[in-house]
Amino acid sequence: MIPVAVWAPDARGVELATGAERTPLTRAARDGWWEHAPGLPPGTDYAFVVDGAGPFPDPRSAHQPHGVHGPSRTFDAGAHAWRDADWRGRDVRGAVVYELHVGTFTPGGTLDSAIERLDHLVRTGIDVVELMPLAAFPGRRGWGYDGVAPYAVHDAYGGPAALQRFVDAAHARGLAVALDVVYNHLGPSGNYLGRFGPYFTDAYETPWGSAVNLDQAGSAEVRAYVVDNALRWLRDFHVDALRLDATHELRDSSPTHLLAELSGAVARLADELGRPLGLIAESDVNDVATVTPVADGGLGMTAQWDDDVHHAIHAFLTGERHGYYGDFGSLVTLAKAFRDVFVHDGSWSTFRGQEWGAPVPPEIDRHRFLASTSTHDQVGNRGLGDRPTATLTPGLVAIGATLLLTGPFTPMLFMGEEWAARTPFRYFTDMDDPALGEAIREGRREEFGGHGWEAVYGGEVEVPDPQALATFEASRLDWSEPERPGNARHLAWVRRLIELRRAHPELRDGSSASVDVAYDADAGWFVLRRGPFAVAVNADDEPGVVPLGAGAAGATVLASWEPRDTIDGGGRTVPPDGTLRLAGHDVAIVGPGEGSSP
Repeated sequence: MIPVAVWAPDARGVELATGAERTPLTRAARDGWWEHAPGLPPGTDYAFVVDGAGPFPDPRSAHQPHGVHGPSRTFDAGAHAWRDADWRGRDVRGAVVYELHVGTFTPGGTLDSAIERLDHLVRTGIDVVELMPLAAFPGRRGWGYDGVAPYAVHDAYGGPAALQRFVDAAHARGLAVALDVVYNHLGPSGNYLGRFGPYFTDAYETPWGSAVNLDQAGSAEVRAYVVDNALRWLRDFHVDALRLDATHELRDSSPTHLLAELSGAVARLADELGRPLGLIAESDVNDVATVTPVADGGLGMTAQWDDDVHHAIHAFLTGERHGYYGDFGSLVTLAKAFRDVFVHDGSWSTFRGQEWGAPVPPEIDRHRFLASTSTHDQVGNRGLGDRPTATLTPGLVAIGATLLLTGPFTPMLFMGEEWAARTPFRYFTDMDDPALGEAIREGRREEFGGHGWEAVYGGEVEVPDPQALATFEASRLDWSEPERPGNARHLAWVRRLIELRRAHPELRDGSSASVDVAYDADAGWFVLRRGPFAVAVNADDEPGVVPLGAGAAGATVLASWEPRDTIDGGGRTVPPDGTLRLAGHDVAIVGPGEGSSP
């Protein structure tokens, strides 16, 4: 039997609804809790009636097969016969991470169909698969950030049992799994938590309205709701890490911040399970305190997203300067991102209109910062959801991949990026409320107009309708692309980069001392030095000479985007003068040859 209980501290009475039957719940020993004994069999549909209102889904529902407005269904998380007893886990720091959206990753759009593509990820060299949110959300299709049932797995993806099958299959292939979770808000449709208790507070305002109640009356149980949720994915579903959405919107003035509390709980579970468990924060504040241990006064996150690295690479390659790219794009900025982690580390942010961020001390491991050249946000929140491949030359795309995969940070690829996919990833929803659907359409139009996209696209462009099925379908990966010559070339390049990363510890070193840069803004070349290795970039349209230094003479060209015989007359080593001639939009990785040390 599956235990049935619910927290409703202000209710005078709570009933269990199973079909047309109503059964009163009993007040539990825990304050504010109501329970039903002996529970319900697995696979039973049920809901709660609170003071005569409802029925409403269970706030801790594991499955919503009838949609977010329908009854919940009990699920036995212990029924799965796990095959990963030998799995010892994977530290996310320094791993190659791969973000994917289950609904558009494969034609089937389910967790089970995603399993069929895991071998491709293994061959590519991926270490960690990061799933965009799975919490049940309105309709069949969406990004998942408007989820309203944080304990459930979206039915269109296969439900909770499918997630267990996916994690088991990933572990069998040596892949770790990270799950994107959203604790800072719930979506607007199907959000019934407020019917049960003080899950939200008007003490703070967030971009989504009232904040989750983390420090006001009743917050102890709300905090437990979040912590229990996190531990459940890690324990019952064998997930290896959680990506926490927009942690800067977790408003909490408690003596112990929720993230610090969560860090401690996850560390204890990791000790119990005997494998590493990670917490990856999305944070907009550019503050190293996010990844500083709790014992040292920080929040204790394992790693955090670093959008400044993305912006520095993207703006440099594309020339875009609109919106938050305004302070990025120069080689000076690119160099600062690689040297210092944050571009805005106390400097003026034109986009925000204030000084922003704080410096990252050199002793902090750069693997604690997750870098990218594409993400669901950075692609999907563009006006047309277009990837960099839509406008950049193949060489510039290869340069971006090279800087990402040879840099000091923890690199993350967005699905399809490994083969330079051309399919867009657009913002899509499936709201059943016509008024809400129209509000989303209008919001996207306003957002489009406010970010200068017309300048990027060269004139007015119609924003894809988020509610249209065609917008969703256009965002599906095209798995025939990797077989095409241009895509196959890029895929081979990415796999080669990851091979080099694995073969040479210097190319995956996360210490600040392992990074040095040199550049010439006028000539358009940039050199990223990683110990005895050099990543030479020519972003200019024309061929150019990149100086690597006299000590590089005779060093081996380990990999190059353009064939070296067409550039260097057949040479596979750096000439005696220590320079490397590169084609326009070209990149090469140089390693020490006999008697050389670039």
